[in-house]
Amino acid sequence: MSDPITAIPLTRNDGETDTLANHSGKVLLVVNVASKCGLTPQYEGLEALYRAKAADGLEVLAFPANNFNAQEPGTDEEIATFCQTSFDITFPLYSKISVKGDDIHPLYAGLTAAKPDAVGDGPMRERLNGYGIATGERGEVVWNFEKFLVGRDGRVIDRFAPDIAATDPRLVESIDRALSID
Repeated sequence: MSDPITAIPLTRNDGETDTLANHSGKVLLVVNVASKCGLTPQYEGLEALYRAKAADGLEVLAFPANNFNAQEPGTDEEIATFCQTSFDITFPLYSKISVKGDDIHPLYAGLTAAKPDAVGDGPMRERLNGYGIATGERGEVVWNFEKFLVGRDGRVIDRFAPDIAATDPRLVESIDRALSID
């Protein structure tokens, strides 16, 4: 992996250090997640996608974030317990980070800079704006469960709006294309 985002230090939910480079050769679906969000049921689809395509080289990497209406208030331990007991999550879970704002984690700064526009952007943004919730500037993560697809070479391939589910053909087709490239 040659892209600078692959060297950014990350911390797994269990405290172990990691980088995207440690997943070299894999296709990565990087998702900011939250336990108390209307989109939280997406964990189920993400886990099913991971189990179906892990043998082909897909890794789902979940990054809890509390940036949106405090929908991820728990500690790393509480989040891990929730993910295990509610959704039997087996894909890697990381320590809680910030995905936007002044304290944005360097990983998300790199992801959003590489791919400022999301596939399917619009409907979720409009719904949030309709509720009086500001969705930020172009390029910023709009809400929980926004997805970034990173190729085997470490480059950001695609970005998907929060309400694009794991079963959405646009996401699945993009993943399958990435998996077909050695």
